[in-house]
Amino acid sequence: MRKVAAAAAAMVVATTASAFVARETAAPVAYVVMDADSGTILAEHEAHKRWPPASMAKMMTVLLAMERVRDGSLTLDTPVRTSAWASRIGGSQVYLAEGETFPLGELLKAVMIASANDAAVAIAEHIAGSSAAFVELMNARAKALGLADTTYQSPHGLPPGKGQTADLTSAHDLALLARELMRFPEVMRWAGTASAGFRNDTLQMANTNHLIRTYAGATGLKTGYYREAGFSVTATATRNDLSLIAAVLGLPTKQESFTEAARLLNESFAAYRVVAPARRGAPVGQVPVAGGSEESVKAIALGDLRVLVKRGEDKGVVVEAHIPRLLQAPVKLREPLGDIVVRRGDQELGRVPVVADRDVPATGWLSWLWNRGLSSATPR
Repeated sequence: MRKVAAAAAAMVVATTASAFVARETAAPVAYVVMDADSGTILAEHEAHKRWPPASMAKMMTVLLAMERVRDGSLTLDTPVRTSAWASRIGGSQVYLAEGETFPLGELLKAVMIASANDAAVAIAEHIAGSSAAFVELMNARAKALGLADTTYQSPHGLPPGKGQTADLTSAHDLALLARELMRFPEVMRWAGTASAGFRNDTLQMANTNHLIRTYAGATGLKTGYYREAGFSVTATATRNDLSLIAAVLGLPTKQESFTEAARLLNESFAAYRVVAPARRGAPVGQVPVAGGSEESVKAIALGDLRVLVKRGEDKGVVVEAHIPRLLQAPVKLREPLGDIVVRRGDQELGRVPVVADRDVPATGWLSWLWNRGLSSATPR
């Protein structure tokens, strides 16, 4: 009996070990890692494979709502009433009751943090009158964004019922959609919140994206799961001016989806860096002014200058400031002063113009000449 028991125990251990190894080596159905600023793909596997997004379908629901807030047709304080259908939708929820009214912003927060299906449906019905009409808006927006692999059937991403069709998207399309959502600071604030209260703090919502609690630099964004779709995540993170999006689809466990997203982000952070010598509206240098009421002007960048470079291929990357060493007054506000250029050898990687940050009138005889229209006499 002892031998039989020992053999049985050994078999259980071996089976468990095999299952553990299988889980350790599980691979996602598809993934994409994208530079959030430029949209450059840094890593991919089956990037355009169509797959159910599950709750990540709500990313489009939130985008449509926030675009209406941006254009002024809605505000985050707009009251949204819960229908009977929304209150019965099930799955992850904040337990909205029929007839309850909440500000749009509170419902969007519930969608981003708790993946609340009832809140998503309430928002959809408020915007379009019905879930079906809202789905039409979702698909139209997907087409406009170039999400060629995406077809929505619902505003929430729950598994399809009998006779229904699943929502479908791809890792590539999820990354593009995430880029659009990242334009909204409020969305990223919700997406990066570990927990928050709802209904006067009587309900505590925990963020379904565990990476924001465990991964250094994580900023969001959204998870998705149902049995047939597996565990998926669209993860965003920022380190040292480099913002990344990792969309990972179809893993067998929640932890594996987070582990795989973290691995992919780590690899891309290790492989790439950003040269960012100029930001829109920020000074990039100071230029002395002769013969003026001010001794100098600041050279202000007219745009962001940001260049993504692969480590190991970044030797010889230099930043050049093509601005004058001295200006002669008068100087006009926003007068062109030159450029900031990023270059590698003979290859120009990026350029942004710079301008003067202020007017500097000429003084003395230069001012006298200028006031009489003889500015051509002023050396430049």
